[in-house]
Amino acid sequence: MSLIPWLRWNEALPRLSSRSPAEMVLETLMMELAGQMREAERQQRERSSAGRKICTGVDYSWLASPPRATYDLSPGERLQLEDVCAKIPPSYCGPAILRFRQLLAEQEPEVREVSPLFLSVLREVLERTKQEEEARRLTRQWSLRPRGLALATFKTRTRIAPFASDIPTISEDVERDARPPPRTWSMPEFRAPQED
Repeated sequence: MSLIPWLRWNEALPRLSSRSPAEMVLETLMMELAGQMREAERQQRERSSAGRKICTGVDYSWLASPPRATYDLSPGERLQLEDVCAKIPPSYCGPAILRFRQLLAEQEPEVREVSPLFLSVLREVLERTKQEEEARRLTRQWSLRPRGLALATFKTRTRIAPFASDIPTISEDVERDARPPPRTWSMPEFRAPQED
């Protein structure tokens, strides 16, 4: 039997990250944006080199070194993106990334079009979270509301009297002159005294 697992008592226990979930979401989304911008730039270089290769008929790509990144976010744009990323709940981080990648695959945008596309995806996710929160709130409000209260207020507001009517009808005249039908044996007859 090996004693090595027992001798590890003095090793530091794996600590949980001291960062908040919002910071981790922010970092994850911004890293995804940076990676997708690099990929879009690489694809743009490949397209331009393929175009030059077709025009000249000669491939000098082995001679040229890959150029540095030419597009970078402005500080204002970066702050705006970070502000929106901080509002994304952690449970929506993965779906936001998947939607962003799906749009990139469909549209194949230029490098400068990637960050506005990313911002639109983030706003779409925020709108979806607001709609789901509103639906949850309405469901919770509906389920917590007492059931009998609605019927009680309905009963007090309306009085149902199916035989009472203010509209004079022909049948009233007929009923007034007609003799009442005889009662059954089990019920006594009540008649108002007639005036002679």
